[in-house]
Amino acid sequence: MKIYTYDCIVIGTGAAGYNAACRLKEFGKNVAMISENINFGTSRNTGSDKQTYYKLSLGGKDSDSVFKMASDLFKGGCADGDNALCEAALSVRCFMNLCEAGVEFPVNRYGEYIGYKTDHDPYERATSAGPLTSKFMTEALERKAKNLGIEIFDNCYAAELIKKDNRVCGVLCLDENDEYSAFCCGDIIMATGGPAGIYGDSVYPECHTGSTGLALKAGAKAQNLAMWQYGLASVNPRWNVSGTYMQVLPRFVSVDESGKEYEFLSDYFDDKYEALSLVFLKGYQWPFDEEKAEHGSSQIDMIVYNECVKKHRKVYLDFTKNPFSLDEIDFEKLSTDAYTYLEKADATFGTPIERLEKMNSPAIELYKNKGVDITKEYLEIALCAQHNNGGIAVDKWWQTSIKNLFAVGESAGTHGIKRPGGSALNSGQVGSLRAAQYISQNGGEILSENEFEKLVSDYITQNKKIDVSEKIKKAQRKMSDCAGAVRDKKAIEKLLLDTKKELENFEKNSSRNSYRYYDILITQAAVLTAILGEKYQPDLIQETYLKDGNFINKTRAVRPLPDDENFFENVWRAYRENKNIF
Repeated sequence: MKIYTYDCIVIGTGAAGYNAACRLKEFGKNVAMISENINFGTSRNTGSDKQTYYKLSLGGKDSDSVFKMASDLFKGGCADGDNALCEAALSVRCFMNLCEAGVEFPVNRYGEYIGYKTDHDPYERATSAGPLTSKFMTEALERKAKNLGIEIFDNCYAAELIKKDNRVCGVLCLDENDEYSAFCCGDIIMATGGPAGIYGDSVYPECHTGSTGLALKAGAKAQNLAMWQYGLASVNPRWNVSGTYMQVLPRFVSVDESGKEYEFLSDYFDDKYEALSLVFLKGYQWPFDEEKAEHGSSQIDMIVYNECVKKHRKVYLDFTKNPFSLDEIDFEKLSTDAYTYLEKADATFGTPIERLEKMNSPAIELYKNKGVDITKEYLEIALCAQHNNGGIAVDKWWQTSIKNLFAVGESAGTHGIKRPGGSALNSGQVGSLRAAQYISQNGGEILSENEFEKLVSDYITQNKKIDVSEKIKKAQRKMSDCAGAVRDKKAIEKLLLDTKKELENFEKNSSRNSYRYYDILITQAAVLTAILGEKYQPDLIQETYLKDGNFINKTRAVRPLPDDENFFENVWRAYRENKNIF
């Protein structure tokens, strides 16, 4: 078995992972990256109609400040104040780093980065490089990593974190032939994304399953695992149908097993213009929100779920015809917000596809490039898992409860319950910078080769390989049916018992798929435990972690927004003397 030694290993080659590696290299650390496949991952393979990056305002007349932005991140609920302040304070540095790396965020002729409002955002802090913003970020940072000479071990699946006492000292991996290798290091940064593989109905790219279980089984605490974003998304390809896809007022159609079509919104609304106004609002308010499930835009989510899960129909968007057999829509009968927006966009005419062509033509080309022509074809959709606002618990340096193990990007549980749209991209860049800063000054001890070899040998198994592909699909399907946006307590309790039994009887073998299945199971067990114990209070955080072989829940108070004394001379002196920085 090959053993490699580095100061730090970064697991994952998305936008957060590449930024962590580049920063570490610039800070003088010997760093390498490992990836199951460098072309996998959510940040490289996902987006929306206009993928948002959230940062401090850098244009316009409205005054903004670091503390205002931190307050808005914090008041979303179930978020720690120190993480919120870091994400606000470093948002400009991280945003400009992306601009300098070649990501083309739009500016006006004076160089202002003009913004727009996203959900839960009072200051028009949002910006976008288009539907593929995170892809552009990943590619730009990948070029930078290669220019810096950072070694990247591709086709290298992280199977086990190697520990000594309560700190990590390496990682055990499998290559494409299921052969073991190991990396000895002082620190590990997990940039493995969210736990994408636990749901069947998911907008995460199929190539991404996540590795949250890697940290959970090593004993790391998680937090807010019950807090997910769900929303309407196309099934094939997997893509968010937010923003203009909804604002152009497409037709909703379901098809039963016999092939009969139903334009089903008319079954749920007496007033067709009320229905259309709520469809429009889904563009603004895309994530499912239980507060809007009875009288707001999330009624649309619930109706789609009912058609899919309860009635066992397939649901589609049709952009070729106006809803409700209307030759022309009387736009003035829409809600004031919907009519005003569409009038300003010069889109009060024609069919949905004609309105989409006017408002956002790249949104049409995006699907064409993925093999679906929505100018002619129906687009199948479902209510899908899109983002985990929880994740592995971290401190203000994005270090987990296990020493020398850091979690950045979506694998970190820093977002809270109602984060502003697009803040995840900023959080990934800030968290990876913070982790790199800490490691550069407080790097962990690297074990001797002999000591490391003795530790890693305990993690290796050579059992007979068993195909678990069908078991993975069944586990994902059960999770979506009872523990997605709509949650059935009794069904969740039964599924948790079944999952625990599967874990108890699980026989590990030395194949990637076996490790992947175990990761899915242990993450599902943690998420189900968190859901059953959830008691939402904005000033509390729910932690979930292994104790004596079972997951337990424990609540703690959020860490408040820091209120440090910021007299410049004192801060400058402390910074020079490196006091109170780490």
